[in-house]
Amino acid sequence: MAKLRTIATEEAFSIPEVAAALKEVARGPSQSLDKLLVRGIYDAGASKGYDALNFLDGLLDVEDRRLKQMDELDIDMHLLSLTAPGVQMFDADTATDLAALANDALADICKRHPARFAGLASFAPQSPKRAAKEMERAINDLKLNGFILNSHTNDEYLDDPKFWPFLEAAEALDACIYIHPRAASYGLKGPLQDYGMDSAMWGYGVETGTHAVRMMTSGVFDHFPKLKICIGHMGEAIPFWLWRLNFMNSRAQEGGRAPKTSLTMAEYFQRNFVITTSGVEDPLALDYSIKKLGADNVLWAIDYPYQPMKPAVDFIRSAPLDDETKAKVAHKNAERVFHIKPLG
Repeated sequence: MAKLRTIATEEAFSIPEVAAALKEVARGPSQSLDKLLVRGIYDAGASKGYDALNFLDGLLDVEDRRLKQMDELDIDMHLLSLTAPGVQMFDADTATDLAALANDALADICKRHPARFAGLASFAPQSPKRAAKEMERAINDLKLNGFILNSHTNDEYLDDPKFWPFLEAAEALDACIYIHPRAASYGLKGPLQDYGMDSAMWGYGVETGTHAVRMMTSGVFDHFPKLKICIGHMGEAIPFWLWRLNFMNSRAQEGGRAPKTSLTMAEYFQRNFVITTSGVEDPLALDYSIKKLGADNVLWAIDYPYQPMKPAVDFIRSAPLDDETKAKVAHKNAERVFHIKPLG
């Protein structure tokens, strides 16, 4: 087999201006569960745990240490996105300004290293019409590759029609929205606050999976049939729930508890979603996801700097897949979904 191109599709970065603004959020009175992560990363010494892992250096240093490690491990490309919670904990004006600043910085990185970095643009859901304009700028002018959204905004989800101006923009631009986890919304957070369950161990998957299911059950994809959504962490467990989601949603529709939809939940998931492997290096989960969703709908990712690079590289290179399927997961699907130029 020829050399396997590797495009990692959930790779976080930040800029100093966003980091400084999140440090202020960490010191504010908000009761958001995101503050556990934000305080640990951006307010050194304020909490134990995340600060000891020094994620901030990995987020801010894109072109030195990260690139050297990519070279050492023979990783061809990172698809960069502004790290969670992005700009979604700020007021609308601040969020709009910081999203544009981050997108400009990201576009500059991609221009300096076009073979090594591609980028997902951020936007401010707090102001949907301005978000749509920034999305158009990011694709048409900055030549970025799609969008990043960190699940709920002010405890609200994309089934709310007020957010639909930027869903319409994403569909019209043929640009995928990657819905990345953040801590649970206010109504979900109660039981998740203990034992480290608030973030990647459990809470993030519950939050993002809930968001995706709300979009499917509400009929969002009847309004936006060509909208493409990406979710990470082997689909936030949704592939394993699809049969039951179908069955119980059909029952809810018959009983008038859910809207009538044109397709089943499984049909929406297989048509409108793709998933990445970020942070789940389990061959059985990979095998199941490919068989359930099809080889065209699974993309490789690392989740750097929150996950180490080497185990993820070893995972995809040693995965028991035929050559064509491995190529799809490692790079071909990313090229198609995020409009990344193929080699040759």
